[in-house]
Amino acid sequence: MEFKKPRGTRDFLIEDMKERKYVENTIRKVVESYGFNEIKTPIFEDLELFTAKSGDGIKEEIYHFQDKGGRDLALRPELTASVSRLYDNNLQKSAKPLKMYYFGSCFRYERPQAGRFRQFWQFGVEVIGGTPVYNEAEIIAMANETLKRLKLKNYEVAIGHLGIIKGVLNHLDITPEKQTQIIASIDKEDYDLLDEILTGCGVDDQYKNIINRIINVNGTHDDLNTIRESLEDIPESLDALNQLDEILTVVEAFGFDDYTVKLSIARGLDYYTGVVFEIYVPDLGAQKQITGGGTYNLTGLFDSEKIESTGFAFGFDRIMEAFHVQNLKTDEENITKVLVVPVKKEFKLDAIKVAQLLRGADIITDIDLKGKKLKKNLSYANSNNINNVVLIGAKEVEDNTVTLKYMDTKEQVTIPQSQLVDNILNN
Repeated sequence: MEFKKPRGTRDFLIEDMKERKYVENTIRKVVESYGFNEIKTPIFEDLELFTAKSGDGIKEEIYHFQDKGGRDLALRPELTASVSRLYDNNLQKSAKPLKMYYFGSCFRYERPQAGRFRQFWQFGVEVIGGTPVYNEAEIIAMANETLKRLKLKNYEVAIGHLGIIKGVLNHLDITPEKQTQIIASIDKEDYDLLDEILTGCGVDDQYKNIINRIINVNGTHDDLNTIRESLEDIPESLDALNQLDEILTVVEAFGFDDYTVKLSIARGLDYYTGVVFEIYVPDLGAQKQITGGGTYNLTGLFDSEKIESTGFAFGFDRIMEAFHVQNLKTDEENITKVLVVPVKKEFKLDAIKVAQLLRGADIITDIDLKGKKLKKNLSYANSNNINNVVLIGAKEVEDNTVTLKYMDTKEQVTIPQSQLVDNILNN
């Protein structure tokens, strides 16, 4: 019987994993340099954690089941709710801000297509109880720096603030249910539907014009001034506009100004309350969005105190797709690697001792224990980006030396075994 992987999943082979680990580790280095620490949550949670946020309709889109104890559980479709649950269970009394990151797989039951799988990975960050404006700016700047470190090209960062549009809707006393529909229509860029909903809510042409002017802002920091006068009689919206103005000033202080102000970003989720941002890689076509985030309040689902959080999640698989589409390369060729080759089988134990010496110095080391010919070993080293080959023969064992071959220059030297580690690390 032949078994195949389940629909919507993938096998990652050796070269795939080298690339994925490189990207993962690059992101880790950046976020840790900003003071973030890693957390991890279960792959499955109580089903209600997700239905409480998204409604029962989400059951059609996720993997859920009853366990042998009759408990309703679900494989996590995303990680933000799990992080909020983790905070509620463990961290409410911890000193703020809490700067956390996570990386893991998620599951959705949907039709597989290009760039969308039933098992996928997210790398996300959260600041809980941070300083308004400054932590929001830091999050955006950090996302940009991560993509720069990965050498992604031609990506676009769009920044907005939901408080501006929500301030107008609150000013008009539009119900929360109708606000959700309005935000969804903006998110889908269905402006005919938007006009229909606004008309149904009794919104006159003056306020329709204000809403349209807001969502048509798609430009620079200075473009915020084009709507300032329209919001003078709507204090909530004006406050949100001023906050976004301040956030952008701080983002620029982080050394990042190549962004677009896009006030039509709605994210399509009720829990976002303030700044929102998205990052696109146009080379990916219809599935161009690789990152989305902003300021939100999810802890309201629990009995914990109301506290704002700011975060985002990289669609890790989308980043990998961009990595391939743009033909980017890892920096693996700069990693020091060694292959230890016993010239004859009686020198295998000596080769193992040399290999352990190198591994003790954190040098990646492989050994030929199969007894291949030298030519095949050198070919193996070339194929696996191994830049040093150590040969162990009778003369080397007798003199307590090794013969070291540099694969890049083809130079070969015989040195005392005691000098091997320093020679390799300093070459």
